[in-house]
Order: sequence, then structure tokens, then C-alpha cells
Amino acid sequence: MSAPDLQPIGVFDSGVGGLSVLREIRARLPAESLLYCADSGYAPYGERPIEEISARSLELGAFLLARNAKALVVACNTATAAGVKAMREAWPDLPVIGMEPAVKPATAATQSGTVGVLATVGTLASAKFAALLDSFGQDVRVVTQPGVGLVELVEHGELDTPTARDLLQVHLAPLLAAGADVIVLGCTHYVFLRPAIEAIVGPAVKVIDTGAAVARQLERRLCASRLLADGTQPPRVTQFWCSGDTRQVGAVIDRLWGAAGAPHPLPPSHSFRSRSVLKEALP
Repeated sequence: MSAPDLQPIGVFDSGVGGLSVLREIRARLPAESLLYCADSGYAPYGERPIEEISARSLELGAFLLARNAKALVVACNTATAAGVKAMREAWPDLPVIGMEPAVKPATAATQSGTVGVLATVGTLASAKFAALLDSFGQDVRVVTQPGVGLVELVEHGELDTPTARDLLQVHLAPLLAAGADVIVLGCTHYVFLRPAIEAIVGPAVKVIDTGAAVARQLERRLCASRLLADGTQPPRVTQFWCSGDTRQVGAVIDRLWGAAGAPHPLPPSHSFRSRSVLKEALP
């Protein structure tokens, strides 16, 4: 086994959306080796029951730990809301970094007093999101909109097609009509739609996400645990796994990340499984 600081960081998402977070981690921590699981065969998480997502999060966390991960990043707002508590209970000594929609910075940035949140159904319905609104949404009006269908577009690499623009128009219209001058992207997939979103909402509306904040928190946790790579070792490595169609997912990863090569298929026990089996996997 390598020295703890040389071990990789494990990151997973319901699909390719978490690459937006991986990009921020790579930019901030260039000396680190990274492992990424795109659970595209099980996407979107946002429309699945909490118990399924929690079980899946534990399963993918265990997969990454078996590959010597020194920390886990849940690069998915829905999986964080449903599964990060169980993961931290399962591995109490491990840095487990989750996501949450950027409601706090949005409330500080709004001039109109209205903030829009575009997120998945699962994130908007979660107790974690409700608590976030209780903490930071008291002095502003927060308008939410489920981005139904947007995850699937990104999973297929449709970032600026007529279909993508039309669907974004539908989802953004209620937020703009409500007077939102800040829009929070509450799903990591939506970050890849940001240019199309900004073209629709115009320069007067600020669009924000939390990828950079997650990378900063990861750095703090690694420093505190003395797990941060010092950059004196050989160049960092990034490896990819996916469920679903490795060919299709690989093509999208190549587009969003750069030439990454074909992702490894997640082994059968980490591929899509029925609800009954997933529920049995819960601790």
C-alpha cells in the first residue's frame, strides 16, 4: 500500500455531471490522483427513492475504498442528501465531502431579493435542502424549479442543441418570471449547460454552482488529516469507471473532460440492480 498522502481521491456521481466537480478538484489539487465513478446506468438519481440512493452511495463508496481511496467526494446533490450521512457513519474516520446547492452565497449576491434554484426532484424534496432554506433562505424569496430531463441531456452529450435550449427555456421561465437575479445550479450535471443557461437568462442574472467550494473543502479536510499530496511524486493519474454503456459514457467523458480513454466498466455487483437488492444492501 502506498503512503496515505499518495493514495487517490475517490469521486462519484449519478453519471458524468460530477466531472464538473472533478474539474475543480483537478484545478485546485493538481498533485492528486483521482478515481471517478460515473453511475450512468443508474441515472438520474433525482427520481429514485432515498433508500435506493443511500444504498447505491454506500456501494460506490465501498468500491472506491477497495481501490485505496483516502477520501470520498459525493459529487451529486441528490446522493449527498440521501446517502452522505450513512457513508459518514459507515466510515467515521474517512473524509467524506458532500454537496449542497449554493443557497447561502446566492442570498448574499441577490439584489432583487429573489433567488432561483434549479435542481433535481430528489434534491428539492430532501430534508437537507429544507434545512438549507431554513438556515439561509429566511431573508430572501427562494423559488425552486425541478430540472426534469436535463440530466438525461447531459448524459447524452446534448449541451447546446435545440432540444436542450427549448427545455432550458421551459425550466428557466418560472424563475425569471418570479424576478430571480441569481440562479443556483443545484445539480452537477447542470454546470455543463451553463453557457446555454447564461445565454437564456442574460448578463443581469448571476448563475452559480458549488464545485469550487467543494474542492476547497476537500483541500481543507486533506490538510487537516495530513493526507494532502505534496507534489514531489510522479504525475497524478485519473481513472474512470462507469455503469451503463461504456462506449456512450466514454464518448461523453472525452467531450467533457478531454481525451480520457475508455472508462472501465463497473463490475456486475456495482452495476444497475433491482430495488429489492439495493434495499437489502442497506446497513
